[in-house]
Amino acid sequence: MAEVNYIKHLNAVFSLFSKDNRLNPSHISLYLAFFQIWNYNRFRDSFHVNREDVMRLSKLGSKSTYHRCTKELHYYKYLIYEPSHNPFKGSKIKMLKFETTSGQAVDLSVPNQGQALVPSNKHIQTIENSFKLPKPKNEKEVLDFFKKESWPKLEAQKFYNHYQAIGWKIGGKIKIENWYASAKNWMLKSEEIKIEKQVSQNQDNLHTVRNKDYNQPL
Repeated sequence: MAEVNYIKHLNAVFSLFSKDNRLNPSHISLYLAFFQIWNYNRFRDSFHVNREDVMRLSKLGSKSTYHRCTKELHYYKYLIYEPSHNPFKGSKIKMLKFETTSGQAVDLSVPNQGQALVPSNKHIQTIENSFKLPKPKNEKEVLDFFKKESWPKLEAQKFYNHYQAIGWKIGGKIKIENWYASAKNWMLKSEEIKIEKQVSQNQDNLHTVRNKDYNQPL
């Protein structure tokens, strides 16, 4: 684990960015995405990355731009990039350290597994949440979310079992980016189905089910 002064490191990097005419906004956005993941990994010496996650964090929409800028950041000596050709194992990134120090106060909220020096606990929570969104940690997390939204336990179990069975993909094909949003859509769809059933029942009640003989006395 590396001990990194969060503020001094970024100040040093931004100073280099301002003087480096080879860089464009894509390089900077990509570097900050790598830095965010590095912080999430408690500033360990190296870590593996998933291209889709990095592109989402950096707001890059082109795979070619991602690969080109990553290789250039490696060539410009901002980081070390070891690409992986194994689809089940992400590429390895080693962030080069700028303005490191050994005299930093520790973040007491982090277990004794190496120190991540960050401005606030809220920042850590934001980073962690960005990696949780594709799917919940377990069924309990879904149950808690539905309970918070005042939805029955059975509906939460239906939602969890449905998406668990299809690998947390929309239509079994498109990877979910935010399961909270998918849960909200599930609730809206359930409400629509409920309303449609009520309308259908009301329409059925308006129709007579047998022929009435109006010649009979009341």
